[in-house]
Amino acid sequence: MVGTRGQGADRRVTIDTHVHLWDPADGYAWLANVDPLLRRHIGAADAHVELAAAGVEEAILVQADDTASDTDRMLAAAAAHDWIVGVVGWVPLDDEVAAAAELERRVEEPKLRGIRHLVHDDPRDDFLELPAVRASLARVAAHGLAFDVPDAWPRHLARAADLAAALPELTVVIDHLAKPPFGGPDWNAWATEFARAAAQPNTVAKVSGLHAAGFAHPVETVRPAWDLALEVFGPDRLMYGSDWPMTAAGSGYGSTRQQLGALIGELSPAEQRAVYETTARRVYALPPLAPEHAEPARRTSRNDVPTAKEI
Repeated sequence: MVGTRGQGADRRVTIDTHVHLWDPADGYAWLANVDPLLRRHIGAADAHVELAAAGVEEAILVQADDTASDTDRMLAAAAAHDWIVGVVGWVPLDDEVAAAAELERRVEEPKLRGIRHLVHDDPRDDFLELPAVRASLARVAAHGLAFDVPDAWPRHLARAADLAAALPELTVVIDHLAKPPFGGPDWNAWATEFARAAAQPNTVAKVSGLHAAGFAHPVETVRPAWDLALEVFGPDRLMYGSDWPMTAAGSGYGSTRQQLGALIGELSPAEQRAVYETTARRVYALPPLAPEHAEPARRTSRNDVPTAKEI
């Protein structure tokens, strides 16, 4: 489904909560190990062509390198384009003093709405448990910013749950449904830890980055993770995201959007709006489109989690 541009209670936009930009000439060493199609400069204009063609009106840019320059690039793009409504940037969380200084330096950036660290590329299994990281993330929360955790399974999903419990004032965003091991022998272990993370009321999850599972048969491949996410998080704590341009090396943006849309489209209109828009506006403190029509999704998760003002 595409965003609805009508008036009143039916009005809704689609926010893609997970879009990347990058320039391989300025870092991004991990690009050396991906499809050659992705090893090029990808800017805001490239992203906008894909999103607009799929009927996606707004986007949140998400860091793709643990560098200040990556965050600078995203914030510059956000300042230049109204359709970029937020940025999830980076600060050196493991250096408490440097992280505090970087947060203070950027505190006036109106579109900085979250922080992320490439924990899956960091060699330290205990990164989220480091005292300096915990102190920095407490400061992130004090600034009203969320914290994204990428590719949490298998090393960091349990630790993300522990982090959320230790810092209840911090909103912990689990990217890509923590990268479910579709068809793997550790599926049950992932499901257990995923549900444990959802039991913390200050966690939310992105329905994003699932293209790696293959979208030739979305019901067979993706539905088990989607069904569990609905059960343990509920639509009020789920957000749509594409992970573009990573999708470009596989099925492309349009196909990814269509397949996820088929699953989300089975929900009620209010639940769809939560996944496509209102959860993101709440989590990342984005300006409301039409606050007088902010109808909550009716379904709750089995954890009876709080919604809206309680998170």
